[in-house]
Amino acid sequence: MRAVALVGVLALACGPSDSGDGPAPAAAPAAARPAADGATFRDVSDRAGLDFRHLHGGTGRKYLPEIMGAGGAALDYDGDGWIDLYLVQSGPLPGEDAGPQDTRAVNRLFRNLGPRPDGEISFEDVTASSGAGIGGYGMGAVAADYDGDGDTDIYVVNLGPDALLRNNGDGTFSDATAAAGISSPLWGSSAAFFDADLDRDLDLYVVNYLDFTLEKHIDCGTPSRGILSYCHPDVYEMAPDVYFRNRGDGTFEEATGEAGLVDTTGKGLGVVATDLTGDGWPDVYVANDSTPNFLFRNRGDGTFLEAGLLLGVGYNEEGLTEAGMGTTVGDVNGDEYLDLFVTNLSAETNALYLGGPQFFTYQTRQAGLFSGSYLPVGFGAELEDWDNDGDLDLLVTNGHVIDNIELIDDAQSFRQPSQLFWNDGAGRFTEAAPAAIGGLAEPRVGRGTISLDFDNDGRLDVLITFNNDRARLFRNELSGTGSWVGLELVERAGGIGGLAKLESARQSMLAVRTAGSSYQTSGDPRLRFGLGDATTAERITVRWPGGDRQAFGGLAAGSDYRLDRR
Repeated sequence: MRAVALVGVLALACGPSDSGDGPAPAAAPAAARPAADGATFRDVSDRAGLDFRHLHGGTGRKYLPEIMGAGGAALDYDGDGWIDLYLVQSGPLPGEDAGPQDTRAVNRLFRNLGPRPDGEISFEDVTASSGAGIGGYGMGAVAADYDGDGDTDIYVVNLGPDALLRNNGDGTFSDATAAAGISSPLWGSSAAFFDADLDRDLDLYVVNYLDFTLEKHIDCGTPSRGILSYCHPDVYEMAPDVYFRNRGDGTFEEATGEAGLVDTTGKGLGVVATDLTGDGWPDVYVANDSTPNFLFRNRGDGTFLEAGLLLGVGYNEEGLTEAGMGTTVGDVNGDEYLDLFVTNLSAETNALYLGGPQFFTYQTRQAGLFSGSYLPVGFGAELEDWDNDGDLDLLVTNGHVIDNIELIDDAQSFRQPSQLFWNDGAGRFTEAAPAAIGGLAEPRVGRGTISLDFDNDGRLDVLITFNNDRARLFRNELSGTGSWVGLELVERAGGIGGLAKLESARQSMLAVRTAGSSYQTSGDPRLRFGLGDATTAERITVRWPGGDRQAFGGLAAGSDYRLDRR
């Protein structure tokens, strides 16, 4: 990795400073699409030594939490430049005797060892030696440096009390939940670290789902006929989200009400936190299940205002709520406004909200994403440039929430294939044929989707977590992919909330650093730009959290650059 030290704003910039927000360049045509027979994602889980299997602990009673998890996080916990993996375990349910469990029924940390002599990348299970193998009925995880000491920490979202794992900087973790002042005992789903008040300390938003305990369980389906099914969320009351403000000394204070982040209606599953309104302050977007989605707009004074309806992202184009699961953000049409994508239940279609100068517009059908998402049940999603041609493509992970859905609807299936949608460069998508995406097309019960470049070859790979099944690592082996350049934003708050803009005669592209998105996951912390056939990045401008800007030119393709602003 090449390091470019940034001492002060623009001090060592490689190009001129950015003088303002001018008109957005027109989107250029996309590079040629790789041939279908070469567009393959290969399952390398066995070769890589990843043997994690999620257990939901089900006993046949159809407790709803069983079917909703679980995710994980990509992180470089030891700072060696190779992305490691933290995967979250579930079963058995708290208070439920689920019988004998796998001896590895704890969260597991896999260290990336880099390439072996045969060129393959391998992982080592360091759960025991690292102290990261905590229990609890897990749902998701997010990785970030919450205490500003330069090491990446992990927040684990559970059914029941969440956990905060502090990285000790020596390859081990300590449970810092109580010491940090974290108390979140509800049914959590996802979480996001972000610098809400731009004080260079990371704050935390935790998304909670339903008010559920074993005692509150309701038998759904047709119990009189002996047919039980997992319940619709309408059966249970909501559980409110919670916001923790970082005090700057490694501890947090619960400040949900004070910050205006009060949730009285949401049944939250997914979250992403970044500047969605273009005013320089990070906002919070929450995908809610069958209740209106939230967009908490940052007022710039430490408080937020819920503006999902006003800004056009609370409902679909018919004014109806949908079963929001996961969410991701990116500029899909090159107009320099961030767009939002939300996965939903079958018969609803997924939702694409295009950003604009004043509000978002619902554009699922216009973008070519309507018919392909009508039958599947979407969970994790990632907007990434999978073929490095200079625009964001879309990967969606699917899997039903009713394990006997075939008894109810013969048009549906429990196990479903993932989907890859190619972007034409102007924000219109075409679904790739199953044969063109290799192992991604194998039907499974998909949940979390984690984009990462685990082999550092510049092509983004993906790890998908599957409910009650083995997690799978898919290596991107697309033929004909373009060149690339990567950025790692380094500062006290980890560069989270930072936004980078690539400009050239052919394209304009945005990349934003988030910690927590998709569904119950957080991905590779590095930003990536596809360059097509270009050999250099002509101009990249970084807008750091707080608004400071720094510009670079002539960065050679094929490298990650570390931009250090500490």
